Amino acid sequence: MTKIFIDKIASVTKNLELKHNETILDTAGTQLPCEMGTVLAAEVLEDKSVYNELELPSGRMSKLKKGDIIAVVLGQRMALKGFVGQLPKSLKPDDVLHLLNMGGVAGECTSANTKEVGNPLRIRILGAITRKGKILNIGQNTKYAPSVTMKSQVPLIIVTGTSMDSGKTTVATEIIKSLTRMGMKLAGAKLTGVGALRDLYKMQDYGVYNAVSFVDAGIASTANLDNELLVNMTKGALDYLSEDNPDAIIIEFGDGLMGKYGVEGILSIPEIQKNVRLHIGCAGDPVGAIGIARQCKTMGIPIDVISGPVTDNSVGKSIIREELDVIVYNAFNPTNEWMDLVISRWLHAYQLSA
Repeated sequence: MTKIFIDKIASVTKNLELKHNETILDTAGTQLPCEMGTVLAAEVLEDKSVYNELELPSGRMSKLKKGDIIAVVLGQRMALKGFVGQLPKSLKPDDVLHLLNMGGVAGECTSANTKEVGNPLRIRILGAITRKGKILNIGQNTKYAPSVTMKSQVPLIIVTGTSMDSGKTTVATEIIKSLTRMGMKLAGAKLTGVGALRDLYKMQDYGVYNAVSFVDAGIASTANLDNELLVNMTKGALDYLSEDNPDAIIIEFGDGLMGKYGVEGILSIPEIQKNVRLHIGCAGDPVGAIGIARQCKTMGIPIDVISGPVTDNSVGKSIIREELDVIVYNAFNPTNEWMDLVISRWLHAYQLSA
C-alpha cells in the first residue's frame, strides 16, 4: 500500500467522494480486479490536442497534461463517433490502458474514430485505490438500488435518438425549460450511455430539481450490460426519483436506439410504455427520422415529436411531415404545439385513475 496524491478526480467516481490524498494497492505484479467500476489511479502518458479533458465531480472540465495523476474507473464504451473499448482481461500496476471518455471511464481501446477524437489517451495504471484495505468500486456507494418491480406511476417524457450527437440533450433542456416555467416539478434521468455528468447538470441548469444516471446505481457504462440488470436499474432509478412526487420525469437515452447501450431493452419495459406521456425522437437526417419512428411504433412506444438537426430547415421538416404523423420541433426555434398533446394526455391519464 502506498500513499498517493491525485491531481484530478474523474466525475464517474462522484459518489465515493474521493480525496486528493488516497492510498493505492501498487505491489509489482499484483493482479488487480478487472470488474466494471473498479477505481484506479493512473498517470497520463502523453499530451493531446483534442479530446484531452477530464470531467471533474463538480462538472468542470480540466485539461489533462502528461504526468498528471488521475482517478479513473474501469468500464466499456461502444461509441459510434468516439472510442470503442472493453474491460481488460488481466491488469496489474504499470499496465497501460486508455481513457475512453471524458467522465473518466478507462479500458482497452479496440477502435477509434480518429478523425474526430484522435487516438485514445494512454494512461499507466499505478494501482487500485483502496480504503481500509479494500479496493474501491463505484458500486460500493450508490444513490439507489436496482429493483425487480416498479411502483412509480409518475408520467414520463422520453427523448431518444438515432445516435450520439443527434440533438437529444438540446431538445430535452428546451422541454424542461418550458415546463418548469409553467410551474411543473420535474425530475430527470439519463439511463443509457457511458458515465459522465454534463447532461445531468444541463438538466439541472434548466430546472430539474433532482437527476440521476446509471452511475448512481454503481454502473460505469451500459455498453453490453446484461439486460436484466439494465431493466432493474431503470426501475430502481424511476422509483427513487418518484419518492418526492414530481409532476413528471424526463429521461434522456444516451447513444442511439440501435446502439449497444440497451435503449431498446428499456423501451420494451411495459411499465415504461404505460407511463410515457410524450416521446421525442431526434435524428440528423430524414432517413434516420423515419427509421426511428417506424421502429419505435413497432416496439409499441410510438414517437410523438421529431427533433434534432433534421429539423434545422424547411427541407427536413417537409419530408417528415409528408412521411410521418408527428409534430416537428426544432429546439433552436421552438414552438409549443407539443404542450397541447402533453396536457391532453395528462388529463386523460388523470381521468382514468380517478
